[in-house]
Amino acid sequence: MSQFHFDPETYLAMVLSEVPDYERLQDEVAAASAGRAVARALDLGAGTGETSRRVLAAHPAAALVALDESDGMLAAAREHLPADRVDFVVGRLEDPLPTGPFDLVVSALAVHHLDGPGKQELFARVAGVLAPGGRFVLADVVVPDDPADVVTPVDDEYDQPSRLPDQLAWLRQAGLSPTVTWHHLDLAVLTADHPA
Repeated sequence: MSQFHFDPETYLAMVLSEVPDYERLQDEVAAASAGRAVARALDLGAGTGETSRRVLAAHPAAALVALDESDGMLAAAREHLPADRVDFVVGRLEDPLPTGPFDLVVSALAVHHLDGPGKQELFARVAGVLAPGGRFVLADVVVPDDPADVVTPVDDEYDQPSRLPDQLAWLRQAGLSPTVTWHHLDLAVLTADHPA
């Protein structure tokens, strides 16, 4: 995946061909945020804006900050996201997050690029920018219990998926209340709520 990862021209086609249930994963992200009052949202690893687009559709009054380390990917996102509702920020997941509070933080297929300690540290920073009662929705590749469930190709140089129980523990350590809302093979969607 790494050779096309930051090419906005080929990224979506690559993801659709290599990530089983990509559309379902994105639908589950939007569903996990539905029914919540969201005035301000943050998309971590926004890429070409697929997740941001779905979140904005689910929350038509929300403003969103789209963060990605690739200006080229964000340029592609700018083409189909409403400029009056989205701020585009070039930054890495390891960098300080944009200033909160955010009612909703989402991330799809980005956090698996961090190692375990990196995920722990990110989850603590996400908790720090979530508004009381806010929700973090994490959709990503995970290490399944059964090796036969590994169906998403990963690049050992760039991809470092973690086990689901470890991520749930790290979210709890960050002071959030996590729940698995969808899990299929080596893909999962988690929600983690900030105490009100």
